[in-house]
Amino acid sequence: MQHRPIGDPVRPLGTARAHPVEPAGPEPGQVDPAVLSALLDRHGWERRGGAAGRYARWTLPGPGTRTSLLVPETRAFPDAEELLGEVLVALERSGTPAAREVLVALAVPSDEIRWWRDVPTGPAGASAWVVEEQLRSAARRMLLAGALAARGRAGYYGARHRRPAAAALEQVLVQAAPGGRRLTAFVPVTAGRSLAVRLHQALYAVREAIDYRRATGGMDAFDAAVEAGVSHELTEALVALVRGTEGARVGVAWAPAAGVPEECTDGDDPVEFSPGDLDILRAAGTRYLHAEPAVFVRVTGTVVRLARTGPRGEGTVRLRVIAGAEVPHVRMTLDEEAYRIAGHAHLVGLPIRVHGRLESRGGFRRLTGASGVVPVQVDEAERDRLMKSLQENLDFFEEACAGDD
Repeated sequence: MQHRPIGDPVRPLGTARAHPVEPAGPEPGQVDPAVLSALLDRHGWERRGGAAGRYARWTLPGPGTRTSLLVPETRAFPDAEELLGEVLVALERSGTPAAREVLVALAVPSDEIRWWRDVPTGPAGASAWVVEEQLRSAARRMLLAGALAARGRAGYYGARHRRPAAAALEQVLVQAAPGGRRLTAFVPVTAGRSLAVRLHQALYAVREAIDYRRATGGMDAFDAAVEAGVSHELTEALVALVRGTEGARVGVAWAPAAGVPEECTDGDDPVEFSPGDLDILRAAGTRYLHAEPAVFVRVTGTVVRLARTGPRGEGTVRLRVIAGAEVPHVRMTLDEEAYRIAGHAHLVGLPIRVHGRLESRGGFRRLTGASGVVPVQVDEAERDRLMKSLQENLDFFEEACAGDD
């Protein structure tokens, strides 16, 4: 079976330069006419007659439009698959953003998250790429906030859950409109629906919290909004989206092939934010940052750096976390005996276990009050891997033996 690549500038989220992505194009036999019609309507195509109950003709509005699509109402007619094939070819040849967006949504059933920024118009062609990169950066931060909220609720995540949340964005594709004022992210239903649902609910919750703050002067609604997915990370993303604009909107459209999630409703208007919301958003972000408590943890990890200023006394240790905390690395200060244990465990290829308080200050990257440092036994394969890592990074560990005579 041959697949047609989808036409050009759909890009992975977060790439700094053009890097075309070519998901396999849909085959006519895989296309549901009802889904195709819903996507055409969503992306600006207009229905212009056709045989009722049999076919519909779709065109793009505006002068000079040549592409006309004849879409069967169902697959029940003998020529339905042939017509669907002609529609796919016409969309590929069209080259318009509206055609590419439909093809991407057909190829990978996706919920669509859309951003609009009302940016003041400058001289013709002036710094359009800067406007697009600002929008792309704000959109990525917002999707990351949604991915973090899908893994658990917190007012401030810092480094927690950061790695799996970032990995959840790898399959998200984006389509930017000319001028950098509109962006659409295609979030695959199979891998990212929880992200889209959480972000949809969080956006409405933060809008309600802002309105409550304006009406009453209180910030209490932001505390309750954490349960809906609102966080420091989301408020910072909204600040980045709105700053420098006359207003911005964010909307979610659910994949027609998958239907509307139970937790949400269809046809909701985009959520609007204005420059007048910035001070409240900043205040909420600061509130979340300071209110998130430290966490008591028992961390198991491998030592990747040891350092102290002299041959004896306390020293600083950095661990690559294996278990016990949703962060990739933590730093801690250990007394002389605990530092010696950490150095010995590293030299023989063993991780250590330590109790402590994971501090929110610094992004949950520092463990304070570290105690109970003990080496942990591992199987031979894991031990060999750790020893290989030591040999490849000897320059990091010159302090490991200091004072151990």
